[in-house]
Amino acid sequence: MEPQEKYVLRTVEERGVRLVRLWFTDVLGQHKSVAISPAELEKVFEEGLQFDGSSIDGFSRVQESDVLARPDARTFELLPWARDDEPSALIFCNIEQLDGSPFAGDPRQVLRRNLQKAHEAGFTFFVAPEIEFFYFKSDDPSNIAPIDTASYFDLTTADVASDLRMTTIHMLEALSIPVEYSFHEDAPSQHEIDLQYTEALAMADSIMTFRLAVKKVAQERGVHATFMPKPLDGVQGSGMHTHMSLWRDGQNAFYDPDHEYGLSTVAQQFIAGTLRHAREITAVTNQLINSYKRLNDGLEAPRYVSWARNNQSTLVRVPVTKTNKPDATRIEYRSPDPACNPYLAFSLILAAGMKGIEEGYELQEETKINLFDRNEAKNAGVDTLPRSLDEALVEMERSELVREALGEHIFEWFLRNRRAEWADYSRSVTPFELDRYLRQW
Repeated sequence: MEPQEKYVLRTVEERGVRLVRLWFTDVLGQHKSVAISPAELEKVFEEGLQFDGSSIDGFSRVQESDVLARPDARTFELLPWARDDEPSALIFCNIEQLDGSPFAGDPRQVLRRNLQKAHEAGFTFFVAPEIEFFYFKSDDPSNIAPIDTASYFDLTTADVASDLRMTTIHMLEALSIPVEYSFHEDAPSQHEIDLQYTEALAMADSIMTFRLAVKKVAQERGVHATFMPKPLDGVQGSGMHTHMSLWRDGQNAFYDPDHEYGLSTVAQQFIAGTLRHAREITAVTNQLINSYKRLNDGLEAPRYVSWARNNQSTLVRVPVTKTNKPDATRIEYRSPDPACNPYLAFSLILAAGMKGIEEGYELQEETKINLFDRNEAKNAGVDTLPRSLDEALVEMERSELVREALGEHIFEWFLRNRRAEWADYSRSVTPFELDRYLRQW
């Protein structure tokens, strides 16, 4: 048994843990959980927990249904919201075949595989997301009501959600998820919490825990938190701008002191890779029909495949770092939204960047204009991101990079599932159509 597994078993006993919750996600990033008693934990560490994968979206077919949940002891945490009389803990799991090999339908295994490929090339992938979300008075779609009217960085009595954010941050810290910033965003009742830089697999786990913690705190206060990308008309949607860099031999591989902008050749090629393959990976970084309402609204969401230093209107931004802070050199990929599956989104962004390094892609010229001005963007002839989920799926289907990075199993299932949702949407009569056409025609 591994030392970390022994530590977990000892802690479970010492803290009187009554339930251990094993966590994983389906292909779309929906949280899944099964609870076991502490008495079973040692056996599950050794043998895994067998369950019917055909009941999980995107996992197994009925004729090959059983899989194993193998707890990753490094992810063990005590749950701060458990009842005092029933202490509980969580552990994220890798899903395996019955023979112990990685299960192709497990998003966490997909990210592990892509990170291992980067590691074999000498790199470690670090990320830090800025996660935006809304609070509403209820989850009733017919009565969407913000709980405050504050705006960007407001600290007034109008920002009644400050206590919600503070309680959430305390809960995240209790779960060993360090927070860098939190504040009120531009739109009414919209908030942002930024997580501290860490390795991509640990961060994907943290995002899954984060979403659950935000919703739980909100529910306990009688409000509803949502990571839906565009719940309101006329104001900006919620994004998950993701800062990232590659490290090699303990040094930031994106930094070059001799380059005009401090960007190494590795960084330039990585950016070039994300730009060249941006349209192909958008169906995963923005997987909902509603995601494209955010990308198309022109309110701080990127629509054009471009890069620049410190220009908020581009898809890839290179933040200006403080003097003598080479470790802070990074890029910011701005299209993902908080409803994505972080394991798959990070996998594809990394795969695109690594392709740029492997193939020696040349970085296009920096964008000098404001791309939020559509006339300027049109005159510049800049390529756009897909305008709809349907268009994004067409791009994804013909992408060898996405097929290889996700694996055949998830690639095919994702396309089928998202196309089915698009077909349902295309047949549905919306309030917009009734308002626009019912009386006029």
